[in-house]
Amino acid sequence: MQKIDNRLEQAPKDTVKQGWVNRLSPDFAWPYFQLMRADRPIGTWLLLWPCLWAIALASHWQFWVPEHWQFYLPNIFYLILFSLGAFIMRGAGCVINDLADRKYDAMVERTRGRPLPSGRVSVMQALIFLAVLCLLGLLILIQLNIFTIGLGFLSLGLIILYPFMKRITYWPQFVLGLTFNWGALMGWSAVTGGLEWPALLLYGGGIFWTLGYDTIYAHQDKEDDALIGIKSTALRLAENTPRWMIFFYGSAFMLFTLAGYGANMGVLFYGGCVFAAAHLIWQIKKLDINDGDKCLCLFKSNRDFGLILFLAILGGHLDIMSFFS
Repeated sequence: MQKIDNRLEQAPKDTVKQGWVNRLSPDFAWPYFQLMRADRPIGTWLLLWPCLWAIALASHWQFWVPEHWQFYLPNIFYLILFSLGAFIMRGAGCVINDLADRKYDAMVERTRGRPLPSGRVSVMQALIFLAVLCLLGLLILIQLNIFTIGLGFLSLGLIILYPFMKRITYWPQFVLGLTFNWGALMGWSAVTGGLEWPALLLYGGGIFWTLGYDTIYAHQDKEDDALIGIKSTALRLAENTPRWMIFFYGSAFMLFTLAGYGANMGVLFYGGCVFAAAHLIWQIKKLDINDGDKCLCLFKSNRDFGLILFLAILGGHLDIMSFFS
């Protein structure tokens, strides 16, 4: 317990205090796990869900046969591979982000305890750690087909670009959406070997979803961001955020539904979408942009939204109308 207390005195304020990183990780690895945000798994979930949605949706697109009772489980190998890849590459993205933002993070109360601005990890150590993570990501990527490998390399530009966009535009969340939902394209192509329009609709829906949840997240830091010159949709939209959230989440829901329609989802998919829509509406109704704790809670709840939509896609594999005909 004393060890955990000592660690928490040094750790950033947004760490998960009783998470496994603070309780179980060895001393030499502890700051590196924090650097890759292993103590805050919500980012991995948000990166992973578009991958899993696409794998499940693509398996129905590829194997669905009209007028037959069908249920195709997504490829378990791809689910595991993309889960590992999301954990590794989300960590690599966090290292890149912290290298770019280390001076700004030192000026923000919530982030000044992170390994780089606090000095617990040097820039050189972070670069070496980043190289290791990228190598592990490459080993995972080369297990996939050539088309998907190409998509994976294309994503590197977005991963590198995103941390610098908050200095240029009030819409860095849009670039984050392009980056975090790239797995929707890769998950689809891993199953099918190419891209079809349901994958593009899923990707577009994910971008709007990210615009919504990361705008909520950005409201936690808006005062500090304004002081140090960092831009975000939270500052751009300000008190108009709730109305924009209706547009962001409404657009995401429409595109997700169209992606399911294009992939010949069964009726249970649309039933699941009702629950997904209810979750998004709940977020909008509960949003208080001046309550940082509530913003963080709503942001994290998008892990549950991702699960609801994933279950809806799995249910959509069951063509119950054919079963009763």
